[in-house]
Amino acid sequence: MRAKVQNIVLDNYGDYLSMNKGCFHVKRRNGKTESYPLIENDIGEVVLKSGCLVSVGALASLGFFEIDVLIMTRNNKPVATLRPLNYDSNVKTRIMQYDVYRNPKRRIEIAKTIIKAKLEGQNRVLERFNLKPHDDLGKIDGLDTLKGIMHFEAMHSKDYFQQLFSLLPKKIKPKSRQTFNAYDGVNNLFNLAYTVLSWKVYEAVVRAKLEAYLGFMHSVQPQKPSFVCDFMEIFRYLVDCFVVEYCIRNRDLLFVLKYQRKGHRLFVGKAETKKFMDALHEFLHQHVEIPRFRHGLRQQIETLISEEAFLFAQYIRNEKATWQPRIVNLNAFTINPFLLKP
Repeated sequence: MRAKVQNIVLDNYGDYLSMNKGCFHVKRRNGKTESYPLIENDIGEVVLKSGCLVSVGALASLGFFEIDVLIMTRNNKPVATLRPLNYDSNVKTRIMQYDVYRNPKRRIEIAKTIIKAKLEGQNRVLERFNLKPHDDLGKIDGLDTLKGIMHFEAMHSKDYFQQLFSLLPKKIKPKSRQTFNAYDGVNNLFNLAYTVLSWKVYEAVVRAKLEAYLGFMHSVQPQKPSFVCDFMEIFRYLVDCFVVEYCIRNRDLLFVLKYQRKGHRLFVGKAETKKFMDALHEFLHQHVEIPRFRHGLRQQIETLISEEAFLFAQYIRNEKATWQPRIVNLNAFTINPFLLKP
């Protein structure tokens, strides 16, 4: 039987990660010690937040065993990752990705596939909440420009969020979906959740030997992982479902007013942020009814993201004739009530 996948999170000042005799040891600030034997456990990811400590021996072992390591600020912003040297080994994949980028016809084809999958995912969310789904997705097949595809997506996403926001308590309900530098608390909660999703997608993209900064829809700019922005569109609906249900269940969410140069903005407090982040990470470890590559009829959401990146890499290497992202049937999916509890 395959060992249970475990994540190691160091999120308190003074937490210390070390490695000794084939076992990771975490010494918490309160004096408690946790052990994670490599032979008995499949360590999926290690998260290190500012203020914690880690030995070089532990870092070497994490790199040798190709265990994903995420380094975050105290405000939960991902800033760096530890990557083994062989992560860049499959040059063919990136060469083929550049070839696809220079092929307008294939770029349009990929853009249509991603946006159609995104809107189909949105339909699953709308159906879960007994709202009106998009009923004209077939029209995207007749579009032949990237601008037209993105406009089609924008109009449908606007209606999608208007319907979702209608489910929220009046006192926290946003007027519309706002992304960067949103002022209201719910939009900032969505943005925080998408930040976590972007790291999971980045992790999967790099592991599949794809180029994170060479996208097909989002513009290619310095410091912008445009392909990550492209690929995470496929999985936003899962995070949307979680955030909406979290807000509905926690109707008395407390938002803290913070003054910034461009005005006041609302965020959840520090304790509530930690609670939300812990719940979101656990949500991404829940199983969905989609078969895995080699064995099993179910898999974690994180694994689904990784598998989809590998399938896409096979597609652009011409090892697969087609690529169709797999969408979770949310009507048959239950979010663990413990993650949503007030």
